[in-house]
Amino acid sequence: MCRIAGAPRTLLPLLAALLQASVETSGEIALCKTGFPEDVYSAVLPKDVHEGQPLLNVKFSNCNRKRKVQYESSEPADFKVDEDGTVYAVRSFPLTAEQAKFLIYAQDKETQEKWQVAVNLSREPTLTEEPMKEPHEIEEIVFPRQLAKHSGALQRQKRDWVIPPINLPENSRGPFPQELVRIRSDRDKNLSLRYSVTGPGADQPPTGIFIINPISGQLSVTKPLDRELIARFHLRAHAVDINGNQVENPIDIVINVIDMNDNRPEFLHQVWNGSVPEGSKPGTYVMTVTAIDADDPNALNGMLRYRILSQAPSTPSPNMFTINNETGDIITVATGLDREKVQQYTLIIQATDMEGNPTYGLSNTATAVITVTDVNDNPPEFTAMTFYGEVPENRVDVIVANLTVTDKDQPHTPAWNAAYRISGGDPTGRFAILTDPNSNDGLVTVVKPIDFETNRMFVLTVAAENQVPLAKGIQHPPQSTATVSVTVIDVNENPYFAPNPKIIRQEEGLHAGTMLTTLTAQDPDRYMQQNIRYTKLSDPANWLKIDPVNGQITTIAVLDRESPNVKNNIYNATFLASDNGIPPMSGTGTLQIYLLDINDNAPQVLPQEAETCETPEPNSINITALDYDIDPNAGPFAFDLPLSPVTIKRNWTINRLNGDFAQLNLKIKFLEAGIYEVPIIITDSGNPPKSNISILRVKVCQCDSNGDCTDVDRIVGAGLGTGAIIAILLCIIILLILVLMFVVWMKRRDKERQAKQLLIDPEDDVRDNILKYDEEGGGEEDQDYDLSQLQQPDTVEPDAIKPVGIRRLDERPIHAEPQYPVRSAAPHPGDIGDFINEGLKAADNDPTAPPYDSLLVFDYEGSGSTAGSLSSLNSSSSGGDQDYDYLNDWGPRFKKLADMYGGGDD
Repeated sequence: MCRIAGAPRTLLPLLAALLQASVETSGEIALCKTGFPEDVYSAVLPKDVHEGQPLLNVKFSNCNRKRKVQYESSEPADFKVDEDGTVYAVRSFPLTAEQAKFLIYAQDKETQEKWQVAVNLSREPTLTEEPMKEPHEIEEIVFPRQLAKHSGALQRQKRDWVIPPINLPENSRGPFPQELVRIRSDRDKNLSLRYSVTGPGADQPPTGIFIINPISGQLSVTKPLDRELIARFHLRAHAVDINGNQVENPIDIVINVIDMNDNRPEFLHQVWNGSVPEGSKPGTYVMTVTAIDADDPNALNGMLRYRILSQAPSTPSPNMFTINNETGDIITVATGLDREKVQQYTLIIQATDMEGNPTYGLSNTATAVITVTDVNDNPPEFTAMTFYGEVPENRVDVIVANLTVTDKDQPHTPAWNAAYRISGGDPTGRFAILTDPNSNDGLVTVVKPIDFETNRMFVLTVAAENQVPLAKGIQHPPQSTATVSVTVIDVNENPYFAPNPKIIRQEEGLHAGTMLTTLTAQDPDRYMQQNIRYTKLSDPANWLKIDPVNGQITTIAVLDRESPNVKNNIYNATFLASDNGIPPMSGTGTLQIYLLDINDNAPQVLPQEAETCETPEPNSINITALDYDIDPNAGPFAFDLPLSPVTIKRNWTINRLNGDFAQLNLKIKFLEAGIYEVPIIITDSGNPPKSNISILRVKVCQCDSNGDCTDVDRIVGAGLGTGAIIAILLCIIILLILVLMFVVWMKRRDKERQAKQLLIDPEDDVRDNILKYDEEGGGEEDQDYDLSQLQQPDTVEPDAIKPVGIRRLDERPIHAEPQYPVRSAAPHPGDIGDFINEGLKAADNDPTAPPYDSLLVFDYEGSGSTAGSLSSLNSSSSGGDQDYDYLNDWGPRFKKLADMYGGGDD
């Protein structure tokens, strides 16, 4: 016998499996016969078969040929055969003798060659099927004797036996009640006894399982027992007389339920999921499957064994995995796990009790799904050896090239995600490569500005790697490195000033036209022939100008350090330099002029107003000087009073306290209250010094004992200031404009109202073309005429048929019309006077006629007038041939016409 010394116990199953596989392989090579290796397959099954239940497994030998075999059953309504040779029940049915035998056919799909094998199924033996035993005598249990008194002391009778437990198999088919044992007391010969049992299964839940005949003491079971519910019953037997007095001490009866193989193994999960890295070596742990059996785990009924029924797919080997038949651990037994080829394996695992006995054991199956996880065994490879891109100079955050790679590992995992690095060609770090998380492409990006005048092209060497290192033993191929050629495009750049800002020092007070300095801008585009012109961009005080060609800066006003545009003695001006490129570019430069102070500001008294008492005591006025210059052109100051007017030095005196302060006091004992203007001469310390007579307005007031003024009025100005006067004038002008606009608006509104009242409905009025003049009636000579008589009565439209709403407001109201005379079609000239006179009489009697001084309204005569056309009248050359003397016969009213036309040459 061969023995391997020192081999670990865990490796023995693996070595045995490998040895067996090698032996079987060598045997197949030596003697191989296509077909079923067995003539008959047998299986022992329970009485009831369930739908989908795997019954047994048949094997077919291919002799390492790639045959495609199809299985069929002679009883297709009851049984079917899977591709891996597993026989399943098609439906649920109780197993009978007729169904215990059938045939399985295997047919080659290409050659149609056919093989067959027989299958015999037998039922498991049950208690009812066991041979009937001959009746035997029921076992009898006798109460042990009680203690007896002897010579005043208690003595126990010796006994050397113990009541053994009663073993009762579960799932007994009866008949019930089934007698177990007989309980008897040896005192039943003298006494009439009654027997009883207590405990779970008797008088306690579950009650009624065990009963006892109270007379004979026969203990029986009333129903089948289930070990999986209760594995042991503990009862107590009692014996009492007919009065209920205890005759014997209770005895304990233990009933053990004997396990039967009535439960199939059940997997904890029907589908188990596990994973194993690709490229794993044989012996790598994958996962553990677990099944449980409700039967007694210490008996064969509950001892399980595991095995793998099938593996799909069967590449690269049909036995890539094995399982520990006792623990359910699945491990690898072959090499060749490659996720890029097979990503998942499905195993059918079978668990069988009775220690895996295929004849008497019960089985169940589950599915184990093993996922082959990815490892970084495929490096990224560029799709091209050289990539090209271009970028304008001075641009950043611009993608100049897109690098593409391929990686066979699982997408979007650390083994697939690419990481790019620049290994050469970028010593200053002007480029970076980012990774697109979706496409895994490399984005070559400019991160620092590039100057075309310095570098016109970059040739970068880039490498692609993964986020995790490559698996052991795998190297990066040359395809993991590529070249990126980046061309820099020249663009027009901004001119720049150097230095910027430019600082110069100048004394204030420079006169206009003084040349200060020259600002010169540089054009970085050395390869472009461009001109630069200068303009002024910011000059707050408008003191400077710049030559547009050479950048020379000249003053156009006096520089003043005390200007509000000067901050901290520095004046800032900004200039613009522009080139003529395409597109034009410009740059700004700042000129800072540090102005040196000169003594150009005289000191002034501060404060400018003060108050004091009428008497010199108890107060005085402290004053200082304000000078906009700085040291040494400011303090210390000299204070003095002028010689004129003489009242100044007579009434006031000034004393210098220090270089910046002085004190003004009354010189006389009393000065009348009022406002006094005191001139003070203040001289600074400049070289040469500058003096100024500054006015201090002093209010002299009556004071109390504390020296405080008791006057309420403060010092106010004697008149209004210029600003106040201008504000008052503006208010007056605005008020006048508002009044004038209101008047114009009122007059315009009145005119619009009158125009609206003239015509009620201008669309229907036929006289819209008649102009209305502001004529207030006839003159002195014709005020006796009613010109309304000139309208043609026979052509006037009757008022009765005139539509309502289109009558003019200045028309006469509708009344009884007076009878005006009707002029004939061709009147005699002498009749005109009579016609007018008659019309006047009728008008005088007409109550609707307007007054003489009222507005005259001329009615439209219409198109049907009987009067002749006036176009034939001619007053030019032919007027001298006509005699107008007859006008004198028409009365004084036509005397004017007679004088005009009948007066001869006059």
